[in-house]
Amino acid sequence: MHRISVAGTALATAAVATLVTGCKQQDMADAGHARARPEVRTSHSAPAHAAPAKPRPHRTWHKPTYKPRPTHRAVPPRRTAPPAPAAVIAFGTSSERVRELQARLRALGLFGRNPTGYYGTVTRSSVLAYQRGHGLSATGSVDRRTWNSLRTATKRPTRDELYPPTTNPLAKPDPRCMTGRALCISKTSRTLAWMVNGKVVSAMDVRFGSQYTPTREGQFQVDFKSRDHVSTIYHTPMPYAMFFSGGQAVHYSADFAARGYSGASHGCVNVRDKAKIAKLFDQVRTGDKVVVYK
Repeated sequence: MHRISVAGTALATAAVATLVTGCKQQDMADAGHARARPEVRTSHSAPAHAAPAKPRPHRTWHKPTYKPRPTHRAVPPRRTAPPAPAAVIAFGTSSERVRELQARLRALGLFGRNPTGYYGTVTRSSVLAYQRGHGLSATGSVDRRTWNSLRTATKRPTRDELYPPTTNPLAKPDPRCMTGRALCISKTSRTLAWMVNGKVVSAMDVRFGSQYTPTREGQFQVDFKSRDHVSTIYHTPMPYAMFFSGGQAVHYSADFAARGYSGASHGCVNVRDKAKIAKLFDQVRTGDKVVVYK
């Protein structure tokens, strides 16, 4: 009797609770059942005594900055010039081959001086002129092709052409020098050529008088010779003197040998090579022609 009355009381209580809360009986039963079940912890559930989770920091969204890609223009590859041909005779050098080069250029009228053996600016200009006139690369340097072309265009120089006796080329002989024995003296080339029957026997450099004491021009003859002559007017030595016009003579000058063309004579024809005029003095005779011309 006691159990029935307890059960009936529970049912009555449940009915009343349903009316009051509006819940279904099943819901109430489930609720009671939930209270009756022990708490089950899972790996995803935090313990009851755990500290509250830290809030995630606020992330600010930034608009990405636009960086244009660099544009690269296509650069064509550089065209490198082909290497210059190797020089067989180089600028600034001194050699016997340079002397031959100058002699060959002189034979073609491209080098207006006697060979010196030094490759300077004058030689370079002559080489350029030859290259331009023969369809070669105008470099001013003598490469193998230029050298072969020049050797084909000219004959092998003689010793006199390689080692000329005068600084300047001999001038064209005056017609009066082409017969007999003559001292042929050119004021233009500043040279003396000792000629016999139109052929040059020897030649040498000479200088003349100043504008106040000029050397006379014309055809003369050797009046007399004096090996160790001393001037009676200027009291200066005049070795190997060969007089042809009054007090004017052809003779050796130590001043000419020392100073070159920076000085002048008092009207005589000065010779600076002592060995040459000594030999000439022995060959010239009294009465031989002396021709002085421009």
